[in-house]
Amino acid sequence: MVGKILIALVVVVAAFAIAVATRPAEFHIERSITAGTPPASVFAQVNDLHAWAAWSPWEKLDPKMEKTHGGPPAGPGATYAWKSESGKVGQGRMTIEKSEAPVLVVVNLEFIKPFAATNTVTFRLEDATAGTKVTWAMDGRNGFMGKVFALLMNMDKTVGGDFERGLVGLKSVAEAAPRPDAAVEGGTASQ
Repeated sequence: MVGKILIALVVVVAAFAIAVATRPAEFHIERSITAGTPPASVFAQVNDLHAWAAWSPWEKLDPKMEKTHGGPPAGPGATYAWKSESGKVGQGRMTIEKSEAPVLVVVNLEFIKPFAATNTVTFRLEDATAGTKVTWAMDGRNGFMGKVFALLMNMDKTVGGDFERGLVGLKSVAEAAPRPDAAVEGGTASQ
């Protein structure tokens, strides 16, 4: 009897391991929104990691999380690290790797806790008839534990939902912010 239970247990574990192993290693999650403002206004919010506090969906999950910024104020080399004791947002670090005003920002995203992972986050900004089409994407590679997580949870739906909330916040902040070109014109006109 015990032998049959052990054999059944081994078969279940082996079947689960095979199911995990056959999951795709690479993933891509992407969402878009159109903001009623020029690309430069959206770019200013994405290219400055300090500005993310106003629209990032994860900032609101733990208002007490420890945050540090490093490098230049914006653009390539700017960093943002976070550590949450509540366990809601874990611990990690972002570094802007590439910035092409006003159309592209590429971020290296490193998760430290609750699991280690490194992903690439891309913001593409395109002129649209109603303003700017903003596309937020994340690409990465799952190890075994990432594949287990992806097998048990729909990552596109979960992270995609966070992206959707973040894009709504980004749209709102970018549309409410003074336009970079208007600020320059206003400063010139008042002198």
